[in-house]
Amino acid sequence: MARITIHPTATIGTVQPALHGHFSEHLGRCVYDGLWTAADTAEQGYRDDVLELFADIEPPVLRWPGGCFADDYHWEDGIGPRATRPRRRNLFWAQGRAQRWEESNTFGTDEFLTLCERLEIEPYLAVNVGSGTPRQAADWVEYCCADGDTELADRRRANGRELPYDVPFWGIGNENWGCGGQMTPEQYARAFRRYATYVGAMDRHVASNLELIACGFQRNEWNRRFLEEVRSGAWGTEFPLDHLTFHHYYGGTVTVTDADLDSYDQFLVDARAIEELIDATAAAIDAVATTRDIGVIVDEWGAWHPEATADNGLEQPGSVLDALSAAAVLDVCNHHADVLTMTNIAQTVNVLHCLVETDGEDAWPRPTYYVYDLYRKHRENLAVRTDVDAPTRQVADDVLPLVAGSASVDGDHIFLTLTNLDCRSAHDVAIELPGAHVTAVDVQLLFADHDPAADTTPETATAFGPAPLSVTDDSLACTLPPATVAGVDITHA
Repeated sequence: MARITIHPTATIGTVQPALHGHFSEHLGRCVYDGLWTAADTAEQGYRDDVLELFADIEPPVLRWPGGCFADDYHWEDGIGPRATRPRRRNLFWAQGRAQRWEESNTFGTDEFLTLCERLEIEPYLAVNVGSGTPRQAADWVEYCCADGDTELADRRRANGRELPYDVPFWGIGNENWGCGGQMTPEQYARAFRRYATYVGAMDRHVASNLELIACGFQRNEWNRRFLEEVRSGAWGTEFPLDHLTFHHYYGGTVTVTDADLDSYDQFLVDARAIEELIDATAAAIDAVATTRDIGVIVDEWGAWHPEATADNGLEQPGSVLDALSAAAVLDVCNHHADVLTMTNIAQTVNVLHCLVETDGEDAWPRPTYYVYDLYRKHRENLAVRTDVDAPTRQVADDVLPLVAGSASVDGDHIFLTLTNLDCRSAHDVAIELPGAHVTAVDVQLLFADHDPAADTTPETATAFGPAPLSVTDDSLACTLPPATVAGVDITHA
């Protein structure tokens, strides 16, 4: 039996809504045919069916335009009348089912920021460091956020937007250790200081509180060297850096439909490895930036299976197994709510570990969509220490806990999420709340009737939604079927 002990007064930190963030890149069918209709005409528009699905799960933040695409994207190509915008190369990614390595620029800054306002999403823009300039980055801030009488603010007004947009998050490049310029940590640190000088100075011209995000790496030594070089500048320890990111993809050897149970175990171990990366990134910040409150962001993460290649626009089947891994990652995020400020699953529609899929006029949720819907109850609660005593399985040199979970509190309400990471067997779970008197409990269960390799279709998608699960009231005990996720809503005195 697994035993879950919740400590409601042992708080970790607030579960920021941005921990459930998303990422959309000009890649495959994510933007065109995903968020936006695919025809190359001036009359293009949003895919209302997709936006309605996302409105239902209230996405908190959306990162755009990339990814690798961001460091070859020049924002002025994507503003003004759509019929006259230039058609450019897409240096890194094929787009659409025609697999064209070109960018029409019919979805640009105003379209993205209008989408964010429509869905009440906070925008996160990634500026071009790899092939751009600090002037272009500062100009983009001015175009979006300035309320003065400058040429760029007036250009925004001429393009149909009178009031400034509120854009809080500005990423200074993307993967600058790789596709963003193949930089050493010292080279990127010097580039970051240049960009931060000009983008950061825009604070006096805009109403937004600009938060600057640096792109880190999975390697702790890289992050330490980057931070030390940034600190060596004239700002010293007061350098303007609010968040440091890394990326975490997993599943590169697991073709879900052909994998065996041992491969499932390894896939879930690899997903949970995000915890070590969060700890290492936070440790690098603590070691170097001791006087700065710098948050950790994971602004690209998720399953990347062998089926997803550059030539097919990184499309791959979605599955219950992917959804299990998402639940496991989100529980890890709750356990690190004291240092994590945002995560962004990759990617929103049709690409990689997406939540929504489209085909022609159809749009439907994938299994991971239901995990995000279930986990919404954690947002803005206080994450609390949750001890999980569960059976484990040896997986090569690692250990997979077969039941995982996290809890958060809001007054006399506790929300607990549990995942049976065992794709072979059910597990009995006992929930303990020392010193509390439980007055009501409700449990919703995902995926009880589905195989780990199962994916949704337009016809079957609703069958993957939550169903009630019975709980023994006096002992808060339940049984989790194999490969399932549960949300436990507890009221106590």
